[in-house]
Amino acid sequence: MTLAPEPVVLDVSPSGVAVVLLNRPEKKNAFDELVIAGLADAFETLKGADHVRIVFLKGAGDTFSAGADLEWMKRQGEHLRADNEADAFALAKMLKALHDLPQFTVALVDGAAMGGGAGLVAAADYAVATARTKFRFSEVRLGLTPATISPYVIEAIGPRHARALFASALPFTAADAHRFGLIHEIVEDEPGLDGAMKRLAGLAMENAPGAVADAKALVRHVVDSITRPRLTGGHVIDNELMHDTARRIADRRASEEGREGLAAFLEKRPPKWSQ
Repeated sequence: MTLAPEPVVLDVSPSGVAVVLLNRPEKKNAFDELVIAGLADAFETLKGADHVRIVFLKGAGDTFSAGADLEWMKRQGEHLRADNEADAFALAKMLKALHDLPQFTVALVDGAAMGGGAGLVAAADYAVATARTKFRFSEVRLGLTPATISPYVIEAIGPRHARALFASALPFTAADAHRFGLIHEIVEDEPGLDGAMKRLAGLAMENAPGAVADAKALVRHVVDSITRPRLTGGHVIDNELMHDTARRIADRRASEEGREGLAAFLEKRPPKWSQ
């Protein structure tokens, strides 16, 4: 019997370069419970890996990540309310684990980063995308909201861009993503991503790892202590906020609109509200 490949693969070089690979190319690296658990395990391993200096996040195949696996989302929406919310909270914790890694984290994005895939990009410290990459927060088209990824996207691009992109489900280009602040660099193609990876890995080796971790913690402290209270009324990315976002997406998945939107997509028909 042939075993299915691991949905997430962690590789760490002797020099301390880690690559976390989303390894579900046949599903365009869409999230399901196994992908989320695999990412959470990888980030937990890396959190205590003192020899790791830089962490790259990539997608196998021609798509970084299409976001949530809609069949999985549909299943969760049909579960008991507590199970639905617990599942959403697992995603929230995984994103927080990426956001809080002590190493410099880099998303290498090609093809597409949709919904939760774009959320992974936002949770990383730095992002490089190919010029052809497309982005979209398409949740409202399915009767859902981008709840669990919202703290990281809002942190990356600001509340006004987030409102516009969340509420419109507008597709946008790599050039737009750069202008909004979701990505930091645009390269021409996949070899360009490889070049950026080598350059950033070399740069990471020149920096003191303890200072890198402290610099990241410094930014979080300043934002939480000064900027965020002034801008958003004091919210920080803590368990309370993660539970709140998990409750919100669990409610949407179980809602009449959420069930209809996911069913319509899977059945390849327009949802009732668009007819």
